[in-house]
Amino acid sequence: MICTLIQLTWGILQNIIGLIIFLYCRFRGYTLLRFRHSLVTVWKHPDSASLGMFIFLGSPTTDILSHEYGHTIQSLILGPLYFPIIAIPSMIWCNSRRFRRSRQRGIYRYSDFYPERWANRLGEKYTRLRAIDY
Repeated sequence: MICTLIQLTWGILQNIIGLIIFLYCRFRGYTLLRFRHSLVTVWKHPDSASLGMFIFLGSPTTDILSHEYGHTIQSLILGPLYFPIIAIPSMIWCNSRRFRRSRQRGIYRYSDFYPERWANRLGEKYTRLRAIDY
C-alpha cells in the first residue's frame, strides 16, 4: 500500500505513462499479472520496460522480471528524477545502434551500464530472483 502511494505521488509522471500503456495492453487482451506491488503485462513487443509500478515484459522470464522490478524500485527511490537519471539513458543504451553493436561484439554487456547494473542489484535484492546479465 505504501509503495503504491509513493508511486502515485513521488513517481506520478512515469506512472501516468505506464497506466496509459497498461490500459492499451489490457484492451488488446494481453496477459496481465500482479507481482509484489506492480502490475505486469506480457506484451508482443520484443523489449521489456518499467514505468513506475507498471512492468511490460517482452519475454516473461524470471530474470527479466527481476531486472524490470529493479527499475520499479529505482522509480520509488528517484521519483521525478527517474526519467533523466534512469529511463532516458537506459533507452539510449538499449536502442542506440552504436551501443547495440558494441554489446553484440562482446565489448560491453547490457548490465555494464549503471542504470541496468543498479536495476539488477535492486531486482535481485527485493525479488530474490537472479536478474538478467547479458
